[in-house]
Amino acid sequence: MDLPTIKVERLYRQISNVLIQYIRDGHFAAGQLLPGERDLAKQLGVSRSSVREALIALEINGWVEIRTGHGVYVAQRLPSQEEVPNDEGVGVADLMEAREVVEGEIAALAARKATDAQLADIARLVEEMEGSVDRMAAFHDHDRRFHELIGAMTGNPVFVEITDLLWKKRQSPHYSKFEEQYSGNAIARSMCADHRAILDALRSRNAKAARAAMQTHIRNAQGQLFNAETPGTRRRTARKGNPA
Repeated sequence: MDLPTIKVERLYRQISNVLIQYIRDGHFAAGQLLPGERDLAKQLGVSRSSVREALIALEINGWVEIRTGHGVYVAQRLPSQEEVPNDEGVGVADLMEAREVVEGEIAALAARKATDAQLADIARLVEEMEGSVDRMAAFHDHDRRFHELIGAMTGNPVFVEITDLLWKKRQSPHYSKFEEQYSGNAIARSMCADHRAILDALRSRNAKAARAAMQTHIRNAQGQLFNAETPGTRRRTARKGNPA
């Protein structure tokens, strides 16, 4: 007797596939504006962050169009597949959780083992990063180098490889689209302040402070991405007579 394979799916993929079924059944018509993230989260009994990841997966696969300042619309021409394929890469929340644990410990070790030359290099890098907040491509390059240098400070090639792997996970279509949609200059400036705090902890050779600063930085980055203004929020608020 052949038993069926049990699929273990991430929550946001389950949400995506529920919404696909509703689109296919005609509950959401082509070109229709979907309910907002908060409404969808309440109706589905899930977190708003999971809904946000689901909508990104749907856009990548052609089911919806996220129009900044207007909302999320069902695509005019729908894909042929029955559900979101399981090839979109790691989820944003999953990656952030892993980074908080792993990079926190890497920063703690770096605080104990960094050389004076490495500390001087990362201080210069932070200054360059602060000067590139209006040039996102340059900012992301500096950000990558910042985290890679902290991995190198450990003197352990395994941690260098792990840091590189974590960064490469950010280059998946799912994460890249999420960051493109919800990241911006305000987040970049906030991240610069966090990097300053990490630098100060590294310079003081305080492993505990370095761990805490790195973990706070990653939690802040996650919060910024998941709490950034939802497309359509400003437009709906303005209609209620409040300042846009």
